Amino acid sequence: MSVVSLRKYKQKRAEGKTLCTSGFHKWELLNERRFDVKQGKLVSTERCKRCGVERTKQT
Repeated sequence: MSVVSLRKYKQKRAEGKTLCTSGFHKWELLNERRFDVKQGKLVSTERCKRCGVERTKQT
C-alpha cells in the first residue's frame, strides 16, 4: 500500500501566488525609463517576477 503526499504538491503549486495576493510582490526593474513632461520627473516601470503585475514609479 503506497500513500501519496499531497502537501508538497500543494505547496509547490501555490508558491509565490500567496505572497503576491498578500501584497508582497517581488519587483524587478525594467530597462525602460521615460520622462513625464507634466511633472518633470523620470518614470520607471517595475514588473513582479512571480505574477507579472506592472507598476510605474516616479523617481
